[in-house]
Amino acid sequence: MIGIIDYGMGNLHSVSKALERLAIPYFISSDGEELAKAKALILPGVGAFPDAMNILTQTNVQPFLDNWVAENKPLLGICLGMQLLFESSNEHQPTAGLGYLPGRVERFSGTTAEGHAYKVPHMGWNKLEFHRPTPLTEGVPDGYVYFVHSYVVRTETDIVVASSDYYQSVPAIVQKGQVYGMQFHPEKSSTVGMALLKRFGQLVEGN
Repeated sequence: MIGIIDYGMGNLHSVSKALERLAIPYFISSDGEELAKAKALILPGVGAFPDAMNILTQTNVQPFLDNWVAENKPLLGICLGMQLLFESSNEHQPTAGLGYLPGRVERFSGTTAEGHAYKVPHMGWNKLEFHRPTPLTEGVPDGYVYFVHSYVVRTETDIVVASSDYYQSVPAIVQKGQVYGMQFHPEKSSTVGMALLKRFGQLVEGN
């Protein structure tokens, strides 16, 4: 059973519908006692980093997640949920993140090294480039996934499982231990995204 964390800033409908299509059991909750019954958690996210961290702190979700990660239980962050897993962000104002992964979140510059402007946010389909084999990506086909984001993670290369190119290398899938992140929306990413969610469900079931 996967628990989807409801903290008021996640696209709960699309994530839950994707899990339903895959026949992966799930529930949605904001209550720590209920979420503690799950085998794995998904932290979705749409919106601004400071607002999300403020809610996670005020509702005591952050201390619950701190304990969850300390116990080495699976946690998957999606889109903003992935960014929250890192140490900090400069979105609107410097804000500390959950700190489970090394790195910081910065806005796309909007300008290439040659001085040419490009569109921000990064919105649309981009191809994944896998850098190393992992259980999460085992059997997942090459292909395109759907991104919508104005901020990008700067992190260590050894936690980057897959990246995409948008005028720079964009960490797309990250992992450290049982903490996973996907910058794109797997639930909106057709064959590749659904295959990744299916593999996450299989890994959870195997724990």
